[in-house]
Amino acid sequence: MSASSPSEAAPAPPAPGPTRQRGATVWLTGLPSAGKSTIAHACEPRLRARGLRVEVLDGDAVRPHLAAARGYSREDRAINIRRIGWVAELLARNGVLVLVSAIAPFRDVRDEVRAAHADKGTEFVEVHVSTPVEIASERDVKGLYARQRVGEISGLTGVDDPYEVPLEPDLVIPAHEQPVENSVALLLAHLTDRGLTGPATPEESLS
Repeated sequence: MSASSPSEAAPAPPAPGPTRQRGATVWLTGLPSAGKSTIAHACEPRLRARGLRVEVLDGDAVRPHLAAARGYSREDRAINIRRIGWVAELLARNGVLVLVSAIAPFRDVRDEVRAAHADKGTEFVEVHVSTPVEIASERDVKGLYARQRVGEISGLTGVDDPYEVPLEPDLVIPAHEQPVENSVALLLAHLTDRGLTGPATPEESLS
């Protein structure tokens, strides 16, 4: 049989596309003014510099959109956390690395969000920002502790409302014992070890 002509040759295989990013939800839980949002927002540009798609879901920023009609009862807080968890899982399932900074005071609800991720095959990383209430109340970034002391508000997590410390978090960040940069480096190292980020940038390697 004669050899096929160039026009009859099999087409060349398509060039490989870019590697799909592995998404995950990284949930920073801890008391008010523990440093959760500070760490998440400081970590975001470092991850973007590695070429990753990243979103930060800050509890205070998303609550008006997801739970504006809800108060601060246990059930209302649980509904808010479930909704944040649903959005985070949807993003993560589609290849986004999601940094959630939200108190999420109740252990069973955090476990429920983790289980919802597992049901979809999506990775969930629980990070406890372990600043104790004595130091968090001194920082008092939003003035909540001061308002609670004078009776303007009640139900403040860690003071007159419970905060259930994670029993087996994936990572503990003692933000009260170190500069923000050290906390960010600790989180980045953990995510890198889990295969969720690319290699450090040259600037990071030199720092």
